[in-house]
Amino acid sequence: MYHGIIVVRKEAGYTSHDVVAKIRGICGQKKVGHTGTLDPDATGVLPICLGKGTKVSGMLTDSDKEYETTFLLGVTTDTQDMSGKIIKRHEVVLTEDRVKDVIKSFVGNISQIPPMYSALKVDGKKLCDLARQGIEVERKSRNIQIYGIEIVYIDLPRVCMRVSCSKGTYIRTLCNDIGEKLGCGAAMETLLRTRAAGFTLEDAHTLDELQKAKQENTLPLLVKPIDEVYQCYEKVIALEKAQKLLYNGNAIAEVMVQQPASKQEMVRMYTHKEEFVGIFSYRKEQKMYQPVKMFLQGE
Repeated sequence: MYHGIIVVRKEAGYTSHDVVAKIRGICGQKKVGHTGTLDPDATGVLPICLGKGTKVSGMLTDSDKEYETTFLLGVTTDTQDMSGKIIKRHEVVLTEDRVKDVIKSFVGNISQIPPMYSALKVDGKKLCDLARQGIEVERKSRNIQIYGIEIVYIDLPRVCMRVSCSKGTYIRTLCNDIGEKLGCGAAMETLLRTRAAGFTLEDAHTLDELQKAKQENTLPLLVKPIDEVYQCYEKVIALEKAQKLLYNGNAIAEVMVQQPASKQEMVRMYTHKEEFVGIFSYRKEQKMYQPVKMFLQGE
């Protein structure tokens, strides 16, 4: 069984669940999970967790993202992208400077109402399922953060931009809201996720590439180790005498790790053989390292 993260370059036409099913077949294991949905028409970085790597799926889902998107001004659709039904058309009489100013006004902490065509659940029902039945329900606005927007090009009525944002951001809705503020409407045409959970397109592989790697027995080389997502924490290596305690999920004393050792609040703990154990918190008063999230148990 594989334990870690495979970074898939999702292609258009696949749901995130489709990708998980494909990876289960390629890896030959059931314990597989994705780290946040991408729309079927969207492409790009989709980290997939394998085995014990599924323990970090929540952390990866909560991470910041980066997207490159193209949207068309002068069009409003029921899905906020060009796959939906066109509701309105509006003449686009705008200057590039006006478009740039409005786009820049969305940088920072903003409020966003999730679209009806989304996987978000209200009273246990997916909004997209309700939308397909012609049912629209009230959605609460959510606070999100747009860290930055880089305009790639403007060729009116078409705009391409790169967006760095917090979790929970709907890029379709961002495009729609920009169009509303400009007074002409807008609908997203393309969406490419370029970064998620610290992984980029350079780390990603298509499903065909992963299938070929399986056939060539090189698939293990493409599985990222679990500890790669915890590089923000300093590394601590335990002494050999701590081995049994670590395998049993116990805390270990400061004197049982190689010195000098990090006294950060959270650290990455490794065995004397440099196997990744998990995330530990350092308790200054007790001079102990306490397990927070374990990955070594059950070996």
